[in-house]
Amino acid sequence: MRKWCVPIAFAIVFGWIALAEERPQYSEDEGKILALENLWNRAEQAKDTTALSQIFAPTMVYVDYDGTLRSRDQFLTYVKNDTSAPEQLASEDLSIHSYGEFAVVTGIFRGRWSKAGKTTTLRGRYVDTWAKLDGTWQCVSAQATLIQPH
Repeated sequence: MRKWCVPIAFAIVFGWIALAEERPQYSEDEGKILALENLWNRAEQAKDTTALSQIFAPTMVYVDYDGTLRSRDQFLTYVKNDTSAPEQLASEDLSIHSYGEFAVVTGIFRGRWSKAGKTTTLRGRYVDTWAKLDGTWQCVSAQATLIQPH
């Protein structure tokens, strides 16, 4: 029994080390931006336009998956009035690239909406551009493209 304890302990320790090395290391600002990306999903799902207005710069431009161009205020109005709030909205495969006071986040969104008894599931890729304005990170531009099912 003792013969197996040491190899198992080494395997566990080296497994943890390998996992720790695989995790991307983010700067403090990058961590804040990624947290804001997740907050965006939760706020949109809850129709919390107050939280969204804090995340978006006043001049933010949003290009939706169908090509619709919206200003920040138009996007907030859309979220507030949309009768098909997402039941599920999540991001995956996030990547962030920092450029001083700017950062670009790419990722994949997955969402499920119900409207008039019909459920729609969408999956798409997005690009969000963030700027540090007066010391606060805000999204200045966002664009989504659907990933067509195979």
